[in-house]
Amino acid sequence: MPERKTTVRLPRFACEITPQGVAAARAEGKTGTIGAMHGCSLGAGVLMPTLTAQNVQDAAALSDAIGKALAAVGGRGQEVIAVLPDSAVRVTLLDFDSLPERSQEADAAVRFRLRKSLPFDIEKAALSFDAQKTARGLRVAASIVLDSVLEEYESAFRAAGCSPGVVLPSSLGALGAVNEQRPTMLLKVGQDATTVAVASEGQLLLFRILEGAGSAAVSAERLADDIYPSLVYFQDNYGMSVEQLLVSGVHDLKEISAALEEQTGVKVRELIAASAVTEKLRNEFAGAIGALR
Repeated sequence: MPERKTTVRLPRFACEITPQGVAAARAEGKTGTIGAMHGCSLGAGVLMPTLTAQNVQDAAALSDAIGKALAAVGGRGQEVIAVLPDSAVRVTLLDFDSLPERSQEADAAVRFRLRKSLPFDIEKAALSFDAQKTARGLRVAASIVLDSVLEEYESAFRAAGCSPGVVLPSSLGALGAVNEQRPTMLLKVGQDATTVAVASEGQLLLFRILEGAGSAAVSAERLADDIYPSLVYFQDNYGMSVEQLLVSGVHDLKEISAALEEQTGVKVRELIAASAVTEKLRNEFAGAIGALR
């Protein structure tokens, strides 16, 4: 994984993998406008995302889907942004007074802080992090994935005839579509988990994955219950309130947005505008779309 996304010239193609399918997108020019997007479904059991065990159960089927999706948008054989399931990557926020200037020493310092908080050996994992200045020092947003798990996904891309030049988890990709300076909450609802993140003025201030809070029985009441603790935590710790809620992964959001706004007091809108791509693709593959912006 690249150490810092902001220092890398991003490819024009992104390909996101979920247990349900694969979708590739192509960005046009420097605007991040989606010029084309295509999805391919995956059979049940092809992919089983997890932090600590084998993810790819059928490598041939996954590579075939990646190749077809990328070919449909003109990206086969190109360098791509590989967007992985959130369940395969641990994302965490850490506060430091400072970090060493040398990248190798900074990497070691972040790994040391993570050592006891992970369900696997940090020395057998790929680490990517971004450090931003705060009033109290530095806040580090770190992504960690087991080397063996990362290799499964990268091998699938290489077998499909392309190069995974940038690798990131879906929710961090989706945050690329959040361009607001005011405190904004991202609610990314997946099949088996919901990711809650808050960003303000370009800084990631809160990140949580709520396992088991998926889209199987989504409702305004359920979503409000899921995010309420995070809204309270953010207000108590930062002394400001979330001003808007951007939602991805919920079909027919219009049907529940009014009720969700009433229960949370926060303005709700869709993360990816309806004009971008079709409803199914923008709901299920926001990570690929946001990664190109």
